[in-house]
Amino acid sequence: MSILPLSAENHIFLSDNPITLDSLRVVLSGYTRYKLYFIKEKNQEEIKVTADYKSKNFLERLSYELSQQGYSLTLMGNDIYVLKGEALVTQLPAGYFEKTVLQGTGSLNSLSNQDIVASSMNKLYKIGDPNLMKQPGKASIKGYIRNSESGEPIVGISVSVDDPRTSVTTDAYGFYRILLPRGGNIVKLSGYGYEDSRLNLELYSDGNLDINMREKVYSLKGVTFSAENVQHLRGTQMGLEKVRIDRIKHVPAVFGESDVMKIVLTLPGVKSVGEASGGFNVRGGATDQNLILFNEGTIYNPTHLFGLFSAFNSDIVKDIELYKSTIPARYGGRISSVLEINNREGNNKKITGSAGIGLLTSKLHLEGPIVKDRTTFILGARSTYSDWILGLLPEDSGYKNGTASFYDISGGINHKIDSKNTLYLYGYYSRDGFNFSIDTSFRYQNINASVKWRGILNENHNLTISTGYDQYNYSTFDKANSANAYKMDFGIRQVYVRANFNWLVSEKHTLQYGLNSIYYLVNPGRMRPYGDSSIVTYNKVDTERATESSLYVSDNWNVTDKLSLDLGVRYTFYGTLGPDTYYHYAPGVPRGETTILDTVRVNRGAIEKSYHGPEFRVSARYMFNENFSFKAGYNSMFQGIHMLSNSTAISPTDIWKLSDANVKPQRGWQSAFGLYGNVFNKRLEISLEGYYKEMKNYLDYRSGAILTMNKNIERDVIETQGRAYGLELMLKKPMGKLNGWISYTYSKTELRDKNSAKDEAVNKGAWYPAAYDKPHDVKFIGNYKFTQRYSMSMNVDYSTGRPVTVPVSKYYYSGGYRLFYSDRNAYRIPDYFRVDLAFNIEPSHNLKLLLHSTITLGVYNLLGRQNAYSVYYNTSGNKIQGYQLSIFGTQIPYINLNIKF
Repeated sequence: MSILPLSAENHIFLSDNPITLDSLRVVLSGYTRYKLYFIKEKNQEEIKVTADYKSKNFLERLSYELSQQGYSLTLMGNDIYVLKGEALVTQLPAGYFEKTVLQGTGSLNSLSNQDIVASSMNKLYKIGDPNLMKQPGKASIKGYIRNSESGEPIVGISVSVDDPRTSVTTDAYGFYRILLPRGGNIVKLSGYGYEDSRLNLELYSDGNLDINMREKVYSLKGVTFSAENVQHLRGTQMGLEKVRIDRIKHVPAVFGESDVMKIVLTLPGVKSVGEASGGFNVRGGATDQNLILFNEGTIYNPTHLFGLFSAFNSDIVKDIELYKSTIPARYGGRISSVLEINNREGNNKKITGSAGIGLLTSKLHLEGPIVKDRTTFILGARSTYSDWILGLLPEDSGYKNGTASFYDISGGINHKIDSKNTLYLYGYYSRDGFNFSIDTSFRYQNINASVKWRGILNENHNLTISTGYDQYNYSTFDKANSANAYKMDFGIRQVYVRANFNWLVSEKHTLQYGLNSIYYLVNPGRMRPYGDSSIVTYNKVDTERATESSLYVSDNWNVTDKLSLDLGVRYTFYGTLGPDTYYHYAPGVPRGETTILDTVRVNRGAIEKSYHGPEFRVSARYMFNENFSFKAGYNSMFQGIHMLSNSTAISPTDIWKLSDANVKPQRGWQSAFGLYGNVFNKRLEISLEGYYKEMKNYLDYRSGAILTMNKNIERDVIETQGRAYGLELMLKKPMGKLNGWISYTYSKTELRDKNSAKDEAVNKGAWYPAAYDKPHDVKFIGNYKFTQRYSMSMNVDYSTGRPVTVPVSKYYYSGGYRLFYSDRNAYRIPDYFRVDLAFNIEPSHNLKLLLHSTITLGVYNLLGRQNAYSVYYNTSGNKIQGYQLSIFGTQIPYINLNIKF
């Protein structure tokens, strides 16, 4: 069936000859302002009516003729509704909705606590004050869309109308705001996992519309359209990857643990140096150039067990967004990407939870109302019992008697103060410990706490204010010799406040503006004796302090229906604070004791060195038609913090360093373009993105550099230039019996030392590959659903081996043999290839059951390929022998059980 609308002027010129309703539509369309709506069904006999344009009782006559044929007519303003049988319901019983009837008008101003589903097309909902109907311009509708069962907000629901074509999507809070013409509108709602709905609205003036949507039980045929299709094409933002949480639970992972970070690594343009490595690289950026936000807090190490598991409990995660280019102006502090992860708010109807057990880990989560429909909580915890797997290793491995463990706790409370204000509290704590031998152990922990207030100022204006505390501590213990035993610890702490405003200025302009401020406190290193018999001397590198504040504004400008722009600027002020003592060095020569020109002492609280400047964020989208679009963008970024590491991944031995008088902030610039399409009746999404990026002041290290407990680290690091470019092709089938995606990325990332003297510069000042440069990358994620309960998942991952520096010869010098190394990163380890397979048994759909269980059986590294993580070398006589280290050199079968209650 279809809904047939028309619009015209306000005069009637009809003859007494019988005409069909279709003909009546045409006549009214040409001469009146009436809109006619009726349902036309297949094989239905034509409805014929007569009307006398000279008659004053045209509508009465039309209504009578329709009633004789079993149809009813309802007039609302200039809208005529024709339905078979009973007349259209235009008023609801008193009290049917809470706080919905405006005093003295009889109109609905807000709809709440009611499921809006396709069947509600037979109802008409009036929004606003009829007395304001004749006012010029459009009216806005705003509100929250929530899950009808749990009451949680739903992210990414598309709210749209076809005439005029307008579409918005709900944000992380389930909030939406849309401008529509006054009068009759058919609003469509769609989103993955929820029943598509249509709502018939009579819009008089601005009003609220809160909607509850029902989850959808999919047939095996699936569906062909969702909010993802809309955002994929019409969204101005490019380089944005949104990950549904259900995808995480169907991607095979090592030991079967659902892993947030592993799903991020399957996206085009995202790479890691190898298995069990912390951090990730985005479009040629280093691991420290990614801003990872978890409930507003910054996570400095996003993994457990050296990268084996993610630091995030997928059972309580709501949504994941990765920005790879044209990063919105509200974000700053990193030059490559932003990964934002948010918790769910919790079920506000009843207590629910889940528990899971696997070969290495167990987890538990609970959620529910503290005060029903007003205050909710959610809590998740995980722990590991992985020591047994170390006991299976050979005696000569050195790890057989080792231990490895972690646990994390995360949660939140949200309280609805009133219809316009909500308060959120979040907390996160994680701790890792390793003792791979009796001699050496490692510890690190993340601590995050935040408070957020979200308020609606008026119909078109809202804001979010948040403040929080983040801490990351890491330490190493060396107990090989009791006389020389020591503990060495590092850490970073920060306090932040953010205020973000969102203002719907008009139909064409939406402004976002605000400010951010962070205070950093970094412990670059402290060494203490460990044990009573240790003779190690206490040593400490001076604490570093800095502030970073930013102002930003951006405008999403819908120039036409085809062209949309997003124009933003962010201005950042960064300052290193005292107390501190630093040196001025002679320019153009290597820094050292002999090149010091002056010593400068800075008092507590005084600014040692400041940096400031604008960051530009520009993106554009042009729609060729409803199925194809082109996007382009440019952004410039600023980063005041560096990670110093002699490894290629995040590890507990890394050192964080603030920019100061001798170490400049990192800067990055990226230009990108993309083509996007929906093909095969919108069943497939295809995208091609290209980018070129330049980086400045990325810290690499000199040969023989000492990075730990170095009070003059500026002497052992070099500020390099970087460049990266690439193409990313992705084909995605988001829904249906068979779903997933395949992507191919070609990229290059190179660095160059321009500041050092040519004879001392790395590779004599020539470009060299970054340690994480992997030109070719192919990824495939596939899910096949046999029935509602049984499915299979496959993951295929191929990439070029990463660069390494190798010894190429051996020579005798000054009484001993020395190794002569190749140019920096001149060789590569073997290519990486892995296939994973998993079978999933979903819960029964019997809603009367108290417990619903999910079982996953799978094999990680199905082919048992010994992928090289790194290479190392031994010398014997005049011979240099190379060896490769594989983290998972065989098949790893697993089984996981998850119970939901």
